[in-house]
Amino acid sequence: MKEDKIRKNSEFRIVYRKGKSFSNKLLVLYVFKNFKNKDINRVGISVSKKVGKSVVRSRVKRLIIESYRLNKESFKKSYDFVFIARFACNDKGYSEVETSMNNLFRKAGLYFDENNANKINKIL
Repeated sequence: MKEDKIRKNSEFRIVYRKGKSFSNKLLVLYVFKNFKNKDINRVGISVSKKVGKSVVRSRVKRLIIESYRLNKESFKKSYDFVFIARFACNDKGYSEVETSMNNLFRKAGLYFDENNANKINKIL
């Protein structure tokens, strides 16, 4: 579990500089292709003090972590993701954060839809 987290400032900066960003009302997602780890995705979360005090920031982090954890099998592998929470995220519930996250992954083209995969496999 430790290897799938982005913790170092230098790792965050690489994703910010070289990665591509996608955003919506609640979250910003930075995506960078990770060539070292082909089997896992690494995730980093950034919540600034503008979102709220420490209790609010921790809650937002937990919501993001949980919505990613429950949906991580639906995402393509070998990427680094950095989520940045926006101010509007401070009073939202789990379902809104999860919908926002799935929306970002669809925008990025990283959401692996099982229905489309089954159709492609039937054609081949």
